[in-house]
Amino acid sequence: MPSDSSRQLSSAIRGWWRDHARARGSLGAASLLVRELFGFLRDSTPARRRSRYGDMDYDWEQHVNTTAGAVDWRTRLLGIFHSPYQPTEPALFREMVASLPIDFREFTFIDIGSGKGRTLLVASEHPFRGIIGIELIAELHRAAEENIRAYRSATQRCRQIESVLADACKFEFPGTPLVVYLFNPLPEAGLRQTILNLEESWKRTPRAVWIVYHNPLLENVLTESEVFAKERSELGYSVFKTKPRPSEVGVKSG
Repeated sequence: MPSDSSRQLSSAIRGWWRDHARARGSLGAASLLVRELFGFLRDSTPARRRSRYGDMDYDWEQHVNTTAGAVDWRTRLLGIFHSPYQPTEPALFREMVASLPIDFREFTFIDIGSGKGRTLLVASEHPFRGIIGIELIAELHRAAEENIRAYRSATQRCRQIESVLADACKFEFPGTPLVVYLFNPLPEAGLRQTILNLEESWKRTPRAVWIVYHNPLLENVLTESEVFAKERSELGYSVFKTKPRPSEVGVKSG
């Protein structure tokens, strides 16, 4: 009987092929697949494997395991068909979050594709009402749970941290004000579905929703949205927020 990881890989390959064959045609999808698999084999060489440990500073300081280096080949192969695991650089994350003009105590932070949980830990330096990571790959989710349990920091201001093993395309967003973090966690079709779910959640329960998009390669998904508008764009990231409802446009306080 196939293992859970084998079934997940088979499902990921089928979904990847369906989406890319639709967009590029079968020949284009096959050519892209060959390039991706060649890159996977190249990155599996000893020299390339060592280079993935270049993000270890945070782990050494915090006594956790969030590096991309300690990820097995099955999970890296899954990354071809979903999104490769790459933890966020803490200093840049702090810069991105500091750009938000919000009272963190009112907001739930959600990381789509949270991997081993590094972003969840760094986010806990802010007094969010809660922090949730959504991760599809079981190995990364288990590592995130271990890191959450092990994490101890004098700078931590939120201790309500949770990693959820789930498909982001099916995740039900909580009805609280939100800060949603994206670091290219999904292929375009998956990102469109996730943003659509977020839009539907906002329509059911209008509230402030901010999206911080790191390395926004698929920014067009958000710029085409009827709910979100770009608030700012900096080198390496963009910030979106919910548009005012029609009843709020032109209304002045006082």
